[in-house]
Order: sequence, then structure tokens, then C-alpha cells
Amino acid sequence: MNNLAALLPKLRRYCYSLTGKMQDAEDLLQSTLERILTNPVPEGLATDKWAFRISANLWIDWYRTKQRKPESEMDTDTLTQLGDDSETQMEHKISLLQVNDAMAKLPVEQRQVLSLISIKGFSYQEVAEILQVPVGTVMSRLARARSSLTQMMLTDERRSGT
Repeated sequence: MNNLAALLPKLRRYCYSLTGKMQDAEDLLQSTLERILTNPVPEGLATDKWAFRISANLWIDWYRTKQRKPESEMDTDTLTQLGDDSETQMEHKISLLQVNDAMAKLPVEQRQVLSLISIKGFSYQEVAEILQVPVGTVMSRLARARSSLTQMMLTDERRSGT
């Protein structure tokens, strides 16, 4: 259980990167923890990989059954946590909102891979194990996600004139 306590912050951030909303992330985290506590970790699999796999699978199930597009707006709690309203802080908030909006537009499979590799720092092999897909699939999803994200961010910059 100590291992699980150390994993919670990482898992919470991963859930948020998938859902885009703090409330939804907390719900996903709670469901993930319930599953972890009721299902033993498969032999030969690390607890963190098992936890991320459960979270990813729950998110896919939730996403498919709800048939709803993730909302790209950050909640006010998240914005409050970002700091004061100095010019630099505002620029960071705007950038974070733009990235969050662009991430929300990615297909869930691409968002998962991008979050696990770019935000969580897992290797391609580890992500393949977590998502139970071939490494080549991880690589192609990551390439498509990065390309789409870059394109969306460039489009936003052109629109805003920066």
C-alpha cells in the first residue's frame, strides 16, 4: 500500500491529462483505486503499470459509454492553483489552456500515449505494456498525436496573431 500512496500524485495527473477536468479526473482516480484494491496486480507486472492500465481502460470505457466529447475548459480550481495574475502568470495560463484545449481534441488513444510518454515519462515499451498494444502502435499514435497537437497549436497562434 505504501507503493500505492507514492503513486497517487502521478496517477492523479495522468487522470487529469485524460479527462481535462479536475472533477472528472478525481472520479476516474477513485474508480481506478477501487479496481486496484479489489483486483490483485498480475504476477510479473509492476503496480504503477497496472494502475495506469486500469485507469486507461476505465477512461476508454467511460468515454465510449458517455459518448461525450471531453470539455476543454479548465475548472476554476485549476486556474486558481496556477498562481496570481501577473503578466507572466497570465501568459502561462493562456498557454496551458491552449494546450489543454488541443489535447482534448485528440482521439483518446493518442491522448493516452502522449500523456504516458511526454508527461509521465514512460518508455515506448512500458506504454505498450500498459495499453496492451504493440510498440509500433504506440510509436504511430505518438507521432500522430504530436503532429496534430503541433498543427492545432500553430493554427491557434496564427489566429491569435502571436
